[in-house]
Amino acid sequence: MDAFAVSITLGLSVKKPGIKEILIPGLYFGLFQALMPFIGYFAGTHFAGRISHLDHWVAFGLLCLIGGKMIKDSFSNKGETADENSFRFVKMLVLALATSIDALAIGITFALLEVNIFFSIAIIGFTTFFISMAGVKIGNQVGVKLRSRAELIGGAVLVILGFRILIEHLFLG
Repeated sequence: MDAFAVSITLGLSVKKPGIKEILIPGLYFGLFQALMPFIGYFAGTHFAGRISHLDHWVAFGLLCLIGGKMIKDSFSNKGETADENSFRFVKMLVLALATSIDALAIGITFALLEVNIFFSIAIIGFTTFFISMAGVKIGNQVGVKLRSRAELIGGAVLVILGFRILIEHLFLG
């Protein structure tokens, strides 16, 4: 769901998404959502103990950093459009990592439950791929109506998502 929410914000940032803009989030988020449980599965509980107390802080920091930059950019008049920057490699890599880092623990759980890891990550990866592509389209349709403040709204969504992850891990998890 985090990848879906971020995909919606990416859809907000483009005038009319082409196949490239629709596929890129699906590929990044689908790959990372499948890769992280795979890594967690093989890393075992040794690695989980080292990252479980930090994963929510990492996700919070990355999402707030990117969201804050989007909010700041929404008030600047540099003439730079969101289309030029929304799908850059580094930004997509950071977003994919931020939305999938907690999936490491899921992989460890899969190992403890002796789940078929390849079947599981295939389902996770393909599901995330398709809902991320849908998120871009949905975000774009909403963005047509909110074009003047789409980047501000998208940045706010990322910051809120970062806070949600932090609160869930600190107080509810």
